Amino acid sequence: MIVLKIGGSIVADGLHLTTIHDLAEIAKKDKVVVVHGGAAEVTNTAAKLGKDQKFVVSPSGIRSRYTDLETSEIYTMVMSGKINKAIVRMFLREGLKAAGVAGIDGSMLRAERKKKLLIINEKGRKMVIDGGYTGRITYVDVSLIDTLLDKGYVPVISPIALGEEFEFLNVDGDRAAAYVAGAVKADKIILLTNVDGLILEGELITNITSDQVKAVLPQIGFGMEKKVLACTEAIEMGAKEAIIASGRKANPISEAISHQGCTVITL
Repeated sequence: MIVLKIGGSIVADGLHLTTIHDLAEIAKKDKVVVVHGGAAEVTNTAAKLGKDQKFVVSPSGIRSRYTDLETSEIYTMVMSGKINKAIVRMFLREGLKAAGVAGIDGSMLRAERKKKLLIINEKGRKMVIDGGYTGRITYVDVSLIDTLLDKGYVPVISPIALGEEFEFLNVDGDRAAAYVAGAVKADKIILLTNVDGLILEGELITNITSDQVKAVLPQIGFGMEKKVLACTEAIEMGAKEAIIASGRKANPISEAISHQGCTVITL
């Protein structure tokens, strides 16, 4: 089984037909689950609705969206509506049997709401703020995923989790894919993004272990740091292999599976 995460940058550019055809061919031989991003489109839609977006930075330097109640509703609407259905439509148009679902459907993704967030303010000082509607995934129920796969569908999942009080929670797409991959014990989790993989000192790292990743984390930039951490989590939860690859190639999934021009992370 393969879990494929399509990053927001790839979604924004539009999926190339070769990518969809590539996925369709792979889905004939293997079960595939797709998780997608699309944060940039959330920001654009929020702006059109007159809702300013606030971003915060953690002490470790990770920048993320601050999700209040109104933002969580916009996030859910765009991710599970506009983006999810646009991807499903593209897949269906090219003959790929796909079904779009949100992480809340069937209680698939359950999460704990972050009560407090430790951030760095504009003056460079640490401060604690209300956690808003951002979640930390605690459990994945694979029942709906299994049902769709057994019926021959490719599940296309938006990263919206269900909180303890049944609220919509914004969860990171890479980590959502990691938790799904761990829950289904995927043979591979592939994160498609806008670069070839993990690049250190100007060179692409083609093979690295999860322990080695932790050793070089201080050298990894913010966006890629989240991806490699998600990969190590997926492996620790039971996925056999994690791959970070460019989604801008002609047949990106096949190339990633054959370890061409990408980063492969193993235990």
